[in-house]
Amino acid sequence: MGLNVGYNRIRCLVMVTFTVAIIVNMCGRFILVQKLETLEKRFNVTAHFDVPLQPAYNIGAGRFAAVVASDNPRALQLMRFGLTPFWSKTDKYFINARAEGDHNSDNDPAFNGAKGIIEKPAFRRSIRSRRCLVIVDAFIEGTTKEKLSKPFVVYLRNKVRPFALAGIWDEWTHPQTGEIIRSFAIITTVPNALMQLLPHHRMPVILPQHMEKKWLDDSLPLTDVTAMLKPLDASLMNAYPVYPAIKSPTAEGPGLIRPAGPPLMTETETAMKSYLRRSGMGNPKQHFSDHLPEEGLEV
Repeated sequence: MGLNVGYNRIRCLVMVTFTVAIIVNMCGRFILVQKLETLEKRFNVTAHFDVPLQPAYNIGAGRFAAVVASDNPRALQLMRFGLTPFWSKTDKYFINARAEGDHNSDNDPAFNGAKGIIEKPAFRRSIRSRRCLVIVDAFIEGTTKEKLSKPFVVYLRNKVRPFALAGIWDEWTHPQTGEIIRSFAIITTVPNALMQLLPHHRMPVILPQHMEKKWLDDSLPLTDVTAMLKPLDASLMNAYPVYPAIKSPTAEGPGLIRPAGPPLMTETETAMKSYLRRSGMGNPKQHFSDHLPEEGLEV
């Protein structure tokens, strides 16, 4: 079920010999259907793998996905979704890393306190020197209560895709085979207004394009890194419901993102929010006209 047969076989061999603990709080699925040439051009990178990159509509834990990592920002790499810290004795899968760490246990959207991720043993090295861009066309999220029994495709307006989520990566050596596994987790933060409409209590950190290069800079002061861990402006986003078939981690195909209803934000609502945002601090020349969900994410 991976992006390719070869890497999926590697994943299966690892899982046969080890018990895997998947640790996740949200944003456990995402979509990437762009052609390799599009990714290379958009992120100014060259693919460092020789296997086909197939359209993937339901990327979840254990699958290999395209990332741009801080150790080689000009290369497109395949890493496993589900970070295993370098010091771990078992093949743990940390799907997400909370920006607040142990702070903000109530997931208060107004929280503006310390970024505890820098203190967490599983992430404190990676957040300082092993950051990456997780490339997506959209991500899949359920409600806080029903989870993926009530799923939504969350995307950027104005057909802005692909885009980058803030990730961290690490390298773990299998203690039995000596195999080196490079893996990543997606950093999450408090929800913006759109995610609260689902409703959901978390969201991934979405990096504006002008901040992507900065995120990959390992010399960046830690205070500058943590300052980037905030929710994206909700007026730049929208979401529409899809059918629960996507809940199955083995499900694949474009039918999974067929709309089950209209977008959460209507054109009138998003236009007004965009106008208010632009009036205060945005670019008046930029527009945010939405696309119909029926267009899906075809390329």
